[in-house]
Amino acid sequence: MNLFEHQISTREAQQMAKVTDMIRQDVAKSGVKEGIVIVYSPHTTAGFTINENADPDVVHDMLCGLEEAFPTRREYYQHMEGNSHAHIKTSYVGPSQTVLLHEGELVLGIWQDVYFCEFDGPRNRRFYVKVMEG
Repeated sequence: MNLFEHQISTREAQQMAKVTDMIRQDVAKSGVKEGIVIVYSPHTTAGFTINENADPDVVHDMLCGLEEAFPTRREYYQHMEGNSHAHIKTSYVGPSQTVLLHEGELVLGIWQDVYFCEFDGPRNRRFYVKVMEG
């Protein structure tokens, strides 16, 4: 079975953590050479994105942009846990990403990485990687 589970501990209230190398290890273990890879977060306040890996300011700017668009505090939020912003941000970026797999390698651009996006940390999280042949 080519389903892999990972544990990740986030340190910040909101952060983006590169997980591309973890995914590459799963691909190698699977032995699949051609297909797709799906990364999935089973959390309603954490998701995934694919974006630039060369300049750490991009991650900073993305988190700031998401905070500006969906602020942590709004007077009209009614969710009693106080994390409505995290639910909205996760719905915006999505709980999963799909990456093509060719010749045993992830098909990513030279400047791309896969990021786990935490919007309600710090927390101990898990995520799944499914490697599918095809």
